[in-house]
Amino acid sequence: MDYEKIGLKAGLEIHQQLDTGKLFCRCPSYLRSDKPDYLIKRKFHKVAGETGDIDEAVKYEAELDKEFVYYVYKDNCCLVELDESPPLLINEEALNEALKIALLLNCEIYPVSQIMRKIVIDGSNTSGFQRTVLIAHDGFIETSFGKVGIETIALEEDSARPADEEENEKVRFWKLDRLGIPLVEIVTKPDMKEPEQIKEVALKIGEILRACKVKRGIGTIRQDLNISIKNHDRVEIKGFQEPELMIITINNEIKRQIENIKNKKTKGEVRGTLPDGTTKFNRPMPTKARMYPETDLPLLYITRERINEIKRNLPKLKQELRDELRKKGLNEELINLILEGNFDEFKTLMAVYDRDANLVAKMITIWRNEIASKNKKQISEIKEILNERLLEEILIKLKKGEIKESEIKSTMNKLFEGKTLEEIMQEEKCDDNVLEEEIVKIVKEKPGLRPGGYMGLIINKLGGNIDKRKAMEILNRLLNNC
Repeated sequence: MDYEKIGLKAGLEIHQQLDTGKLFCRCPSYLRSDKPDYLIKRKFHKVAGETGDIDEAVKYEAELDKEFVYYVYKDNCCLVELDESPPLLINEEALNEALKIALLLNCEIYPVSQIMRKIVIDGSNTSGFQRTVLIAHDGFIETSFGKVGIETIALEEDSARPADEEENEKVRFWKLDRLGIPLVEIVTKPDMKEPEQIKEVALKIGEILRACKVKRGIGTIRQDLNISIKNHDRVEIKGFQEPELMIITINNEIKRQIENIKNKKTKGEVRGTLPDGTTKFNRPMPTKARMYPETDLPLLYITRERINEIKRNLPKLKQELRDELRKKGLNEELINLILEGNFDEFKTLMAVYDRDANLVAKMITIWRNEIASKNKKQISEIKEILNERLLEEILIKLKKGEIKESEIKSTMNKLFEGKTLEEIMQEEKCDDNVLEEEIVKIVKEKPGLRPGGYMGLIINKLGGNIDKRKAMEILNRLLNNC
């Protein structure tokens, strides 16, 4: 397909939850699966925006006359979520994480910003609006196709989430546990001209987000695609986040818009993704009359001192970490394993023992995985027993010369079996004494042989599983003293 000829133009909107408390209250931001403590009910009413106009999408939803039922949990919902109390000041930790993301995306930070109310039209907020604040603008991300601009970055509160109830045309159920969790909204400029570029940008922004304090798992990131071709209005596609479906979804939407142009139906709309890479109609495209100032909160000031402090502590991106690990001599297999959630532990253990990065990497990845496989256990169970503190103790003893590198893997196995480090070291000491006694006997029985000849006799008598390095150390000491 000739994307240039059809005039493909696309941008992304990415919403990522931050792993902090809620944005405008002090409730914790975890989700619940049990029964709610109580329910509240609301209805949606159409209200004019700041311009005096009523949004077309608002009219559409209000005319459906739905009732919204909200599940409330006392330990992570408060009067702010119920829209019965004014919001508290913005969560400072969440703001700092949003600023980190903005700086990693090369954005300019707004020194002063107004927190706004954005009309919510699906009932996913008890107040009928979502609080949001612009914190940065005019950034960029580098791609193999060239730079893609970052239009804006906002910090906003997440909406309520659908409850596991059977809905009908008149009633919709929501859980308030998610309402108020901080979200960073990243809006790119419509600079993307090819499907592969769109996918590349989505994955690169995802990597930047994962370098910061964000929530992980299903539902913690939501990504939308704004897409159009020549002679067709912009279409917003919700739920555009499965990498394996991105290219398919884009090409299907292009074909749909080409067909629309033939039938002279070129109006934009909001659509949702389907599992086969096609989309379905959700609602009309919202107009711009959706924002008005939040009068219960002061202006947000972000000082140059605060920005400079965050700049000094920006996290490293995955590619930077890869380069750092390569310089330490790790191969690609170990690098991949370390970057799968083990980097902080690797860094901690390297501070204890920095002589052999490969040894430290194997301890926390390959050897733990082998123990898990051998014992048919989850890796989380292995990490609970062979935890960071215990591995630190092993490395401290290695550094002091109280344990040998060749003994570490077997030591980890014995620790998992329930033995203490002291018991294992005593066993090793006894084994060394037995080994030395046997070597002394062999040397006395067969004097005058070369070291290689003695090693053959030692292995023949004691078996191939002995510590050959230890045996050679003992043998050389005995022969040198003869």
